[in-house]
Amino acid sequence: MGKFRTVVAYKNHFEDFLSTQPIKVQNKIYKIIELIETLGIVPSRYIKKIEGTDKLYETRFSLGRGIWRVFCFFDEGCLVILLNGFQKKSQKTPKREIEKAKRLMNEYFQEKHKI
Repeated sequence: MGKFRTVVAYKNHFEDFLSTQPIKVQNKIYKIIELIETLGIVPSRYIKKIEGTDKLYETRFSLGRGIWRVFCFFDEGCLVILLNGFQKKSQKTPKREIEKAKRLMNEYFQEKHKI
């Protein structure tokens, strides 16, 4: 099975989030990342564009009664950049989490263009 995309984390935000999660949740996240890398078309139940944003997406999954989200975006088509993650406690994604993800994405592009 070939790779369609490469998934990388921006700074330490994703790793910080991941390291605080139970092993079952970590394994599920790794499975989703593998799907994003290897499927030509990723089903929307795993990754979805966030309404009202330009390029921001969230990976989505649930385990037991918990729901998790990890923000990401695409750069140059085949590179997926992971940002912050959180466990969802309500129906709507908290605005502060979206704002944090937008800020990180903007930071990424500013740093990239400085090089």
